[in-house]
Amino acid sequence: MSQRDAVFPAGRHDLYTSQTYSAAIRSGDLLFASGQVGSRSDGSPEPDFETQVRLAFANLEATLQAGSCGFDYIVVVTTFHTDPEHQFRMVLAVKGEVFPNPPYPNWTAIGVNWLGGFDFEIKVIARIPG
Repeated sequence: MSQRDAVFPAGRHDLYTSQTYSAAIRSGDLLFASGQVGSRSDGSPEPDFETQVRLAFANLEATLQAGSCGFDYIVVVTTFHTDPEHQFRMVLAVKGEVFPNPPYPNWTAIGVNWLGGFDFEIKVIARIPG
């Protein structure tokens, strides 16, 4: 079995320490990123939904970069939505900016009733290049 190494983006260690989880785990040539939300630098939720989604993708990008990969290396995406019926169009628009061309990653969207004050969360599995 491969060793697992914790990966953290710069400047967000307090959040992960207080919540006792890793931003991502590197195991072999795979990076398993924990769910990323649209939090402000102090960890609080961004109230504007579109901005929250964009921040979640930005936080994910920082985590991927800390793990030596990027959006092009994502294989599996799972997103969580508190109101999918009303939020999905916006999420698809942002997702289309991040993944503009095929082949697109595998994607599962799940409706939930609680995300700790957030309305959107994204987690991924990516292959680390090299």
